[in-house]
Amino acid sequence: MRFTTTLAAATAIALTSTTAFAGGVAPAVMEAPVVEVMEAPATSSVSPAYIVLGVLAALLIASQLGDDEDNQ
Repeated sequence: MRFTTTLAAATAIALTSTTAFAGGVAPAVMEAPVVEVMEAPATSSVSPAYIVLGVLAALLIASQLGDDEDNQ
């Protein structure tokens, strides 16, 4: 009987302490959202069109050099 009473008291204290941390009577305080200012990404000084054009020109030159070796 004494063990049951102690167990019941411990359970009641444990449940009371967990509900005490769940919230209070005071209204909830909402904080303002933090706004982060992001800088614009750095842009390249070379246009991507020039890079593609350079790669295509290099492929055309390489294909012409390969054709000249086959004809000899």
